[in-house]
Amino acid sequence: MKVSDKVVQNLRMLIEQTNMQIGDRLPAERKLCEQLGVSRSSLREAIQQLTSTGMLVSKVGAGNFLQQLPTNWSQYQIVQPLSMLIDEDPAYRFDVQEARIILEGGTAWYAAQRATKEDLVKIRHFYEEITHFQSLADDEQASIADAQFHLAIAEASHNLVLIQMMRGLFDLLKFNVVLGRRKVYSESHRFDQLHDQHYQVMDAIERKDPEAARTAVCGHIEFVVQQVRMIDEEEARRQRASRLNRI
Repeated sequence: MKVSDKVVQNLRMLIEQTNMQIGDRLPAERKLCEQLGVSRSSLREAIQQLTSTGMLVSKVGAGNFLQQLPTNWSQYQIVQPLSMLIDEDPAYRFDVQEARIILEGGTAWYAAQRATKEDLVKIRHFYEEITHFQSLADDEQASIADAQFHLAIAEASHNLVLIQMMRGLFDLLKFNVVLGRRKVYSESHRFDQLHDQHYQVMDAIERKDPEAARTAVCGHIEFVVQQVRMIDEEEARRQRASRLNRI
């Protein structure tokens, strides 16, 4: 189990033990780190996961607040066994990508019709964060921003069912993005292509062009699938050649 997953579990137990209610503010980060015995970075990642799934809400300058009681956190639990499946069967990530094409094609379509000014600002914010963290070679934060970019598009659809589905699968989405980035983002020309694809999705939504938005996001995910498959095949060929050279 990842450190952040353990922190999520411990944070849930703390919330239950202190009998926090919806709307209550979580203790300051320093105090939480002391109570849970974790680093600030691990705590922030856990809080970000829970915020992304709608369990917590973060208010700039005010702190983090409980938005959903732990008894209603069952949606988070479906992610861990799915992530374990990816660990056990690398090919499973392609099933995830196929599901993303179906789900995100719809969210982008509706986002292009319904996105508010606030939604567009949020989408562009995460688009710029991807670029920022990529320039710092911070793959972890770039992956989070990448997943947040796609989640922001889902939220801009203003379809509660689609939003709930994307929030419930946020950790799996981030995990899938990390796997893809390790391969596809390893070369600068591929990064340029993916950067442009993200821009095309955002631009179509800003222009309120539903068909272009759906085509762009589906094309982006299909491109990642093709590139990962190609890279996997290249690696397999190199391994076979290496074995032959040792004979």
